[in-house]
Amino acid sequence: MNCPYCTHPKTRVIDTTHDSRGGTRRRRVCDSCKQRFSSYERPILATPLLIKKDGTREEFSSDKLIAGLRVACAKRPISAADVERIVGEIEAELRQLGRSEVRSRYVGDLAIKKLKEIDEVAYIRYAIVYLGLDDLDSIRLEIDRLLTE
Repeated sequence: MNCPYCTHPKTRVIDTTHDSRGGTRRRRVCDSCKQRFSSYERPILATPLLIKKDGTREEFSSDKLIAGLRVACAKRPISAADVERIVGEIEAELRQLGRSEVRSRYVGDLAIKKLKEIDEVAYIRYAIVYLGLDDLDSIRLEIDRLLTE
């Protein structure tokens, strides 16, 4: 690997750690300038295409899902790490399906289920958009259903 500081082509690995999602973090040192830096390797696994409500297909975007979850979790005691963990779990579950296409509704169902487990207010916020709760009565019914569980 080339050094990001001096672009010298020879670097040595001095430490390696593995994370829970199959990634590998390597601590490296440049043979020329002696600067230390980290590299991160992770396998590139294909996620299925999402079939939207209108029948169009698009690539799964973890960034898009993170953005939606962050809106629902705004000003709630939910860390960015929790949001990324949820997206990572959803992405892993999609890969494990082994299918080339999956309905986008499936991803939404997974997201809403995981939000419900960690924060009920974030769940309601997400549900308002995802389930199309467009009036106060439907929102109240969902809250009442949540309270009875």
